[in-house]
Amino acid sequence: MVTIKSEREIELMREAGRILAKIHEELGRIVKPGISTKEIDRICEEMIRSYGCIPSFLGYEGYPASVCISINDEVVHGIPNKHRYLNEGDIVSLDTGVIWKGYQSDAAIISMISQQQSRNMQKASVSEL
Repeated sequence: MVTIKSEREIELMREAGRILAKIHEELGRIVKPGISTKEIDRICEEMIRSYGCIPSFLGYEGYPASVCISINDEVVHGIPNKHRYLNEGDIVSLDTGVIWKGYQSDAAIISMISQQQSRNMQKASVSEL
């Protein structure tokens, strides 16, 4: 069954998506070689909460983090770890979700980690993967 959303509900869904896009942009500024995936998770949770949102993933069916971080050949849903660090040239997926006023937004970005680029986190196209 399809539920038709009201204009108000659609706007809340859009705002949840806008917030998540901002969080991904902010993560791009802190993700660089040498940072642990656990530290990324800590910062991500702070960012999510700073927007008045709830981390969608944290506690979902026991998941222990606010973001799934998969590096290189890991498929999906990598669990952040204080002993796992990003390295130059890694391809990393950051998948996170927020709940804003009862509405969810969930998205992932895939990037290449590099100190040599003008931005720490460069979007990797499928052809580069």
